[in-house]
Amino acid sequence: MNAVFIHSCFPRCRQTLSYAARVSHYVDSEVGRLGSVLLHRPGPELARLTPRNNDSLLFDAIPWVGRAQEEHDGFADALRARDVEVLYLTDLLTETLAVADARHELTEQVLDSPRLGDTLRARVAAHLSYLDPAALAGVLVAGLAHEELRIGRDRPGGLVYTLMDRHDFVIEPLPNLLFTRDSSLWIRDRVGVTSLAMPARRRETTLTDAIYRHHPRFANTEFVYRPELEHLEGGDVLLLAPGVLAVGVGERTTPAGAERLARRVFAAELAHTILVVPIAQERATMHLDTICTMVDVDAVLMYPNIATSLSAYTVIAGADGDDPRVDGPAPFLRAAADAMDLDQLRVIDTGLDPVTAEREQWDDGNNTLALAPRLCVGYERNIETNAQLERAGIEIIPIAGSELGSGRGGPRCMSCPLLRG
Repeated sequence: MNAVFIHSCFPRCRQTLSYAARVSHYVDSEVGRLGSVLLHRPGPELARLTPRNNDSLLFDAIPWVGRAQEEHDGFADALRARDVEVLYLTDLLTETLAVADARHELTEQVLDSPRLGDTLRARVAAHLSYLDPAALAGVLVAGLAHEELRIGRDRPGGLVYTLMDRHDFVIEPLPNLLFTRDSSLWIRDRVGVTSLAMPARRRETTLTDAIYRHHPRFANTEFVYRPELEHLEGGDVLLLAPGVLAVGVGERTTPAGAERLARRVFAAELAHTILVVPIAQERATMHLDTICTMVDVDAVLMYPNIATSLSAYTVIAGADGDDPRVDGPAPFLRAAADAMDLDQLRVIDTGLDPVTAEREQWDDGNNTLALAPRLCVGYERNIETNAQLERAGIEIIPIAGSELGSGRGGPRCMSCPLLRG
């Protein structure tokens, strides 16, 4: 088998190991050859979106579910064609729910909702107890509508159920589970289960957390972040190079979340430098990866309106357990190049002119997924951005995304790398 490099940060050195000898889950960059990835194929949870609830469930439009599934299948096929192992979150969840402790834990988390009240809680508990692992996984992802719960004279729903609107959910759906990048991330051989900021998404991490703790594939996995900690989302974390992370702070990730991650990463000796990057708290720039992604070991794709103004604070570990040291701010591109030991980072702009750049940034033009250096997946609709990449020597694998993009996310958002070589 081909050799891969594991980079140690303290001291900086390299060890060469075979795939067979190393851990099966390991990520230390944005552009190393992608070996395994976690996706979620959209399903019935998207069909729960209506004009009444799409805003609260964080979607800009009502997607055509069948077409979204076709587009996602095309995305997965493009990855497999490049020898990437594709794992589906729902499959892993179903297998996890076959473990008694995991089933009990996830069921209790749903029943613990203060919305239910005692009578309705008992009815929901009875309903879930009859479901096999696949059906239970379906409910945990797609939710349970008011009209789907079997209620009758011998099974009353109580006051709470009676006062609910018939369109309400007893268990809320998780349409944003499509964006697997946000609920977990890997830094070297450790997983971080994140702390999602928006109420509509917080239950997502109960599923990913259970998978990483109970599924046999992830036995003995160590954690670098937990969902009970300060808000931090995976779309805000870029592994710029071995030992160098960038963390966006804005709408979803708080400064406290960035500091907590830095402390835990430094304590585990997973990195030597973390760049904390303030970004506008706006829908169009909800995560750092909506304005910047890496496409080569020394190249980034960036929204030009932000590239020159983006700044970063450089955080490094304190000596002998002291608080981390914070320097800056400095221009992001300069701080990143210095941390990565590069003379400079090559910058490829989204679009060609200001109007096209704004349109294609909104359409996730910056949100590419690197399969290897100079090989990326991007939405086909971002014609000018893709042409810019090709001119810069970056091969683009175009995928359809007219429906997938209605939740504001591109190929990077829809993928959680588990292994990069």
